[in-house]
Amino acid sequence: MRAHCILFSTLLSVLTFTSSFAAQGGNLATEVTTAVEQVLRTQQDAWNRHDLKAFMAGYWNSPELTFFSGAQRTSGWQGALERYRRTYRSEGKEMGTLEFSHLQIEPLSADTAFVRGQWHLTMSDGKTPHGLFTLVFRRFPDGWKIVHDHTSAAE
Repeated sequence: MRAHCILFSTLLSVLTFTSSFAAQGGNLATEVTTAVEQVLRTQQDAWNRHDLKAFMAGYWNSPELTFFSGAQRTSGWQGALERYRRTYRSEGKEMGTLEFSHLQIEPLSADTAFVRGQWHLTMSDGKTPHGLFTLVFRRFPDGWKIVHDHTSAAE
């Protein structure tokens, strides 16, 4: 009888621990998803104010940042900023109005997340460039940052 009580007590402890861990995992996933989505919404708002530096605050300010687009690899935060300037802020270019949609945010751990989504620009001439992106986010002491961006445009 005593062995049954010990076994029951052990099983109850394991089930309680497992339930508690699962609940924390769910809360953690929600926390990660909310934080990452907030970065993207902040970027979208910054873009629509034509504030490229504020938009870039969502990226890891490091030479190790990677950005893939149009069969080109851009390395580093400064390189990504210069690419955005050439593409959207140089003579005859405009930023338009940005909308992110169909976001799928998958927490990979407490400190990393994988994101899939769509981007859509509306330009003053009525053109609507759009495409898909995948992002890798990492949590740093100063918040969540994009460490890798792979963006494609529809042809």
